[in-house]
Formats: sequence, C-alpha cells, structure tokens
Amino acid sequence: MGPSSAPAGVPRWESLARGLLCLLGLFLSVYALHVELSRENDPEYRAMCDLAESVSCSKVFTSRWGRGFGLVQLVVAKDSALNQPNSLLGIVFYSLQLGLGQMASSTAAQALVVMSWVSVAGSIYLAAILAFVLGDFCVVCVSTYIVNFALLYTNMKRRTGLKGRLQKDKTG
Repeated sequence: MGPSSAPAGVPRWESLARGLLCLLGLFLSVYALHVELSRENDPEYRAMCDLAESVSCSKVFTSRWGRGFGLVQLVVAKDSALNQPNSLLGIVFYSLQLGLGQMASSTAAQALVVMSWVSVAGSIYLAAILAFVLGDFCVVCVSTYIVNFALLYTNMKRRTGLKGRLQKDKTG
C-alpha cells in the first residue's frame, strides 16, 4: 500500500515514512551484525564506523551489552542460543514494523505502538550504557535510536488516526 492509498484515518505520509524508517533500521541492523561477526572472526577488523578510540561501533557491538542488551547473560550462559546480538533483534523488530504497518487495524496499530515503546526504552537503556559505562560514541547505535523514536512518533500518529476513523464510523 503506497502513500497515496493510505487507509482512511491514517496520515498519507505514514506509509512512506514507515517504509523508509524500517529500511534504514534494517540496513543499520544488518550492518551492525556484519561488523560484529567480522570483528569476532578477525580482531584486527576495522569497520567504517570505527572513527576513533572513543568513536567505535565495533567496540560497542562486541561488548557485553551488544548481545541480549547485556542482560540475557545474567540468566543464561554467555554463549547460549538465547543470547543473540542486539542487531538480530533489530532485524526482527524492523521486519515486524514493516509487516504490521501494512495492516489497517487498530489491533496492529496498538501492537506497533507497544513494540515502539519497548524499542525506545531499549534505546534509552543502551544510550545510557554507551555514554556512562562504555564512554563511547557509536554512530550506528545513535542512528538506530533516532529511527526508533521516529517510528514511535509515526506509530502514535497511525494509532490516533485509526482511532479517530473508528469513532467516526461508530457515530456516523
């Protein structure tokens, strides 16, 4: 469904914005996964996003917090199948956002908003780790945080538009 054929109640810009944000999020997540796996296989690997000692995405991706938000390994072994890279979770998240965004239902809109709030909470947590624990700046990470906040805004607008349409349909 293109931006010119948005469901009634959904802002016309929403489909295009969602598509661009999800594609950017997918690109960033796939790149982050590539960097992490490349660095694990070759400790000398230098990613394009490694700009300086304190501006290094590979340092962040290969840190404890680069997998399972640094929390999963507190419950299971570090090499457990449950302790997946955050970038893999991002790939799943952006794919779900893209897929659910094609549905014009209030249930899908609510799911999109809830998932976005979880991603924003994760972004704030990881930003705090980045700044206060790792003392690093990660261009890829900060870009995903911006995408997550923009998706939350987009999803809230979608939900509000669909709610307005449903109320109008009930009274009209």
